[in-house]
Amino acid sequence: MIIRIGIYLAIAALLGTCQELPPQLEQVKTLGELRVVTRNSPTAYYIGVNGPVGPEYDLVKGFADSLGVELKITAVESFDQILPTIAAGEAHMAAAGLSVTESRKERVQFSIPYHEVTQHLIYRLGTGKPRSVEELTGGRIAVMAGSSHVETLESLQQDVPALDWSEERSAEVADLLMSVAADEIDYTVADSTDFNIIRNYHPELRVALDLEMADPIAWAFPADADDSLVEAANRYLRRTEQGGRLARILERYYGHTDKFDYVGTRAFMRHFERRLPRYREMFEEAADENAIDWRLLAAMGYQESHWRPGAVSPTGVRGIMMLTEATADYLGIEDRVDPESSISGGARFLRRLKQRLPDSIKEPDRTWMSLAAYNVGYGHLMDARRIVEIQGGNPDAWIDVSETLPLLAQRKWYSRLMYGYARGWEPVLYVENVRTYLDILRWLTEREQREQERKDGTVLAQGDGEEAPADEAGGEDESQAAAVD
Repeated sequence: MIIRIGIYLAIAALLGTCQELPPQLEQVKTLGELRVVTRNSPTAYYIGVNGPVGPEYDLVKGFADSLGVELKITAVESFDQILPTIAAGEAHMAAAGLSVTESRKERVQFSIPYHEVTQHLIYRLGTGKPRSVEELTGGRIAVMAGSSHVETLESLQQDVPALDWSEERSAEVADLLMSVAADEIDYTVADSTDFNIIRNYHPELRVALDLEMADPIAWAFPADADDSLVEAANRYLRRTEQGGRLARILERYYGHTDKFDYVGTRAFMRHFERRLPRYREMFEEAADENAIDWRLLAAMGYQESHWRPGAVSPTGVRGIMMLTEATADYLGIEDRVDPESSISGGARFLRRLKQRLPDSIKEPDRTWMSLAAYNVGYGHLMDARRIVEIQGGNPDAWIDVSETLPLLAQRKWYSRLMYGYARGWEPVLYVENVRTYLDILRWLTEREQREQERKDGTVLAQGDGEEAPADEAGGEDESQAAAVD
């Protein structure tokens, strides 16, 4: 719901005067709020299990904190409402994954860019890949109304007059990508960040053409306001980039999305339907007992064994959670191939690893490091953190530790460390894969919940006598034993 009271009126009321308004930055501090308009999207802002999350949310929350004010977020119903909301003075700024375009510069002020994307033309595998813009004519193309994708198509239309498309006000990029996957439309345009996330849920989606490369993304501010708030935002963004926080935010949401295995993802979707139901309740119970998202445990179980209780690795780890013999003894587990024992044991072991990590490691880095320790061993993880310290990085940041873990295989490094050699690239891949499976599981289970809610609504309506409205590959045998030490 859009903010209905103009910011300037609110400031005037606070000041109790009709004199000339103070600079924008001073207005924000006087009001005690930074009012930000955004959109519901995995690349901007959404409500997660523990509250608001998203790359734009994390970044703009840091900006509000730096100003010493509260953050007030408004998510508009459609993308084309964002710039009008700014123009009407109903928000101080927009943080919504906005591309910097020449036409938009006439309507708003932009901060310095803090990210860049590529605009992809997306099609469905098996429908014929277009090789040029000319081949798009006659196809069903839909894009978000008010998006920079419209401007891109308008520019292409100058050379290909027959190019035609529809602009959807009620659809997000994810909706349009799903429409392509369902063969409801032939093509859409999506930023690389959106596509890299959604393709894990719809592996049949493909990139046909790159329409715009290195498209800059920035925050937007009212065009008629002074530049004090914009300058403050630019200073914050530069500090955030130089201090490494921007890279950590981008890694949190996109670091695992640029690797894609079409065959593996299709297999995962099949196994979700056919294998997981046998063990889902076990994952849920183990998760409840250890305060862990059951989907994270399930994602680990899939990475370890593809949810096969009899799985055995060449190094002798066994079961759904691929426990070593030493870890099973440590946990008091007699039968590693018993599904319930394996899942319960894996959950308890992950919880203990997580508790053992230094308190200075915060989420989500704490979870990613505990996963790495599960795979390669706690001692080796600590060695990688030591390398980060030697190199002057942040040992509490997964993005830094993930870069040093592979160095555990280099003699110049492992010969200097307490736990010695390790195939350090394996835990990095392990964490990336688990994160990908976790994303897919979240999406699938959220879809299940929405479908169940619709079904429940139908049942309730019919019960009232009315017409119902349609209204998160196995670890080594020495790794887990090392983690017990």
